[in-house]
Amino acid sequence: MKLPARAAWLALLVLPFAHAATPERDTAAYDRLFDQAMAQYQLPGLAVGVIEDGQVVYRRTAGERSAGSGEAIDADTLFKIASNSKAMTTGLLARLVDQGKLAWDDPVTKYLPEFRMYDPWVTRNIQVRDLLIHNSGLGLGAGDLMLWPEPNDFTRADIIAGLAYLRPTHSFRAHYAYDNLLYVVAGEVAARAGGKPYDQLVREQVFAPLGMARCQVGAWRPRDIGNIAQPHMRQDGRNVPVREDGEGVADVPSMAAGGIRCSLDDMLTWMDRAWLRPDARSPWLSDAQRHAVWSLHTPMPISQRMRDWDDNHLYGYGYGWRLSDVDGQWKVAHTGTLMGMYSSLVLLPDRRSGFVILINGDGEAARTALGEALQKHLLGADARFDVAYYAAAMARDDAKPKPPAARKPDTADRQPVAARAAAARSGIYRDPWFGEVRLCAVDGALSFVAERSPLLRGKVMQSGGRWLVDWDDASVDAEPWLDFDSDAQGRATMHLKAIDPDADFSYDYGDLEFHRSGACS
Repeated sequence: MKLPARAAWLALLVLPFAHAATPERDTAAYDRLFDQAMAQYQLPGLAVGVIEDGQVVYRRTAGERSAGSGEAIDADTLFKIASNSKAMTTGLLARLVDQGKLAWDDPVTKYLPEFRMYDPWVTRNIQVRDLLIHNSGLGLGAGDLMLWPEPNDFTRADIIAGLAYLRPTHSFRAHYAYDNLLYVVAGEVAARAGGKPYDQLVREQVFAPLGMARCQVGAWRPRDIGNIAQPHMRQDGRNVPVREDGEGVADVPSMAAGGIRCSLDDMLTWMDRAWLRPDARSPWLSDAQRHAVWSLHTPMPISQRMRDWDDNHLYGYGYGWRLSDVDGQWKVAHTGTLMGMYSSLVLLPDRRSGFVILINGDGEAARTALGEALQKHLLGADARFDVAYYAAAMARDDAKPKPPAARKPDTADRQPVAARAAAARSGIYRDPWFGEVRLCAVDGALSFVAERSPLLRGKVMQSGGRWLVDWDDASVDAEPWLDFDSDAQGRATMHLKAIDPDADFSYDYGDLEFHRSGACS
């Protein structure tokens, strides 16, 4: 299924991009929504930009880059845009298609002969396009523990090798299930086809021609760039910085899936020059590739909330974009989520309008409420559909009783597992794609230590007859149960399962299968 072509865009593309001078308009409505979001959700920092009919009409920032620092966020402050990076990856690939360096239906193994999926038939038949549209047969977030929590020491080569061990949960191309690892593969396909590292290609093919001067990708030094927002979490009613940048930002494997950072002005440039008002005389993408990227390739389920709030009838994934109808209007959008960083980019192409939201704190609810309110305003809805309206609607949803299977169990009775009482289960365990963990004594108590993911360390506790891991780092916010069994060969096995049914899917505990490989030394 494909969305209708929008050839009429090009007839309207006549004015140069200029957001240095915002047109004189009444921005009181936007200010009201912005202020509501900051107050309702007590955000550490917020940046919002709005384009109407091809012109930037609103740009506002508030808060601090790092709580308590006194360093104000402005339009040049860098934020992690997380999965909004995916559209930049697909834009890069589309440029390479335009240049004749690859084709969407090329087999992945043409560029990566070492690439393997669990099923050899899928390995032979998966195409470049399949890397982008979440139809691979992998389960939701499969293998994400090789990407997050950062830092860890997995490489892109490790991720490509690890895919061969991830069992599918459904048939290839059967239905939608969001994944990140195949975007890492897509970045490596771009590098092989383009003849340069992914980060260099992004700088040359995306940032430079579009004028996205502050965006960063690959390895870089924060002190050389400056003006960088840090992630935060809420603790004891305060915004606390977490996982702050050190001396250097590494060339992380997650770049193509969610590792790019940009400023508010960069994102407005991206929206305008690449998508809402591309230069007809020297187009960044051809019409054919613009249409390919914004065509619906994988249908997605429509929730009751989407029907109630937006009268959605159509919803699906393009190449790095989510496509839908909202109150009768065509919408192209994506969100980005990382620990302590949230982003949202929404385009209404037929109106040459859209907005971007960047948050450096616990911002999921704020992003939803503010995004809905901004969208309704752009579509001319009644002013009552504001942040407070959607915050109240979500609160009502949250207050509805959940079935037992959807509730987070009470583990308040937890007690440390003494090492001497756990001899039968302690030892070194190995999973074929995640590597080793040590379930061994530390200061008399049993501890869980992941060899390759330093933040996945914690004390083993017992609650209600089951074991769980209480992570040492508070920013690792999804605790797992530990369950034990034995395989057909009689080896001890260990499986993990998220305690909270609402835990972020990137805590991909369900795909781990640990076999005991040795004793604690």
